[in-house]
Amino acid sequence: MEIDKIKKICVVGAGTMGHQIALQCAVHNYDVHLVDNSKEALAKAQEEIRKILKERVTLKEISSDSMQKTLSRISYTTDLVKAAEDADFIIEAVPENVEIKRQIFSQLDRICPTHTILATNSSSIRGSLLVDATKRPEKMVNMHFLNPVWVRPLVEVMGSPVTSEETIKTTAELGKRIGLTPIVVNGEVTGYVFNRLWRAIKKAALDIVDKGYASVEDVDRAFMIGIGVPFGPFMGMDAVGLDVILAIEEQWYKESGDESDKPPKILVEKVKKGELGVKTGKGFHQY
Repeated sequence: MEIDKIKKICVVGAGTMGHQIALQCAVHNYDVHLVDNSKEALAKAQEEIRKILKERVTLKEISSDSMQKTLSRISYTTDLVKAAEDADFIIEAVPENVEIKRQIFSQLDRICPTHTILATNSSSIRGSLLVDATKRPEKMVNMHFLNPVWVRPLVEVMGSPVTSEETIKTTAELGKRIGLTPIVVNGEVTGYVFNRLWRAIKKAALDIVDKGYASVEDVDRAFMIGIGVPFGPFMGMDAVGLDVILAIEEQWYKESGDESDKPPKILVEKVKKGELGVKTGKGFHQY
């Protein structure tokens, strides 16, 4: 698939990452179909996209005219066939669950044109766990975005052992064309580059608090002041969503079987209580 032939992009999943990815593509002149099986999720995504664009107009990052043009490039639907049947590039952003993703990719494989590239935004699930759900393994690739996409403009591209070089090259170039810096991972490794670094920080922070060595607040303070950054690891986890963080940790543990990779009690309890972070108003911090 040549990069210049990519005209229509379909984003599957209208959650936090899905609607951000859709917006990033639309801002950079791509027509985007955003699909989700929940009308409520689509309505919320549309509201969030308008809110983000209005803020960027206020900050004079874009013009009002650019905002309207961007909005006109995004369509919203619950119909996967309608969204994907003419797409040149698919970006999946559904929950971090292997079986759900396999079902989605199996459907997409039947719906999409033969030239369509299928990408997953998964934070921890390697493409090799998904490729046999399709008949186009050479066109499947990991394409991992960070939250929020336009503030942290990095995209990690990683192929499975059967992904073609052309697919990897095209995916990386698409990342550039939507205003991001692509990093191509050599080989296939759980967590890519950034998430392996980020996970080490998360794991250490959770361990310190879980063992009672320091409070959540003091760990965040130590990190923010010591490194010189505006947020700490617990603030970062709250922003992502603790349910997502737990799903990632469970996937690591499932793959390694190492007891040291088992999700810590403090994280499991937060999720059980429904304290998922910013999106629920409470996580490790109150919002």
